[in-house]
Amino acid sequence: MNVRNLSIASLFAILSLGAVAANAQDAVKPHTYMYGDHLDIAKVLSVKQGAGSGCGVVESRMTYLDSTGAIQALDYSSVGQNCGQDN
Repeated sequence: MNVRNLSIASLFAILSLGAVAANAQDAVKPHTYMYGDHLDIAKVLSVKQGAGSGCGVVESRMTYLDSTGAIQALDYSSVGQNCGQDN
């Protein structure tokens, strides 16, 4: 096996691991945040905001890794970011 074949095989292995992680994020059952919940967040993977208009309250979802490396999801309410220059 030459270096070119080895590097191509390594590239495909890395890309397939990334696809597995992306699919795992969609399969995680989210937990709804309640005031006072203890959150074990080691690394935030993504934050998605619901389709709300203006500055109102919208539902958001944060996907993260906990201290054990497991993927978790958290639903919570936040203020919309489409406020423009309104106060």
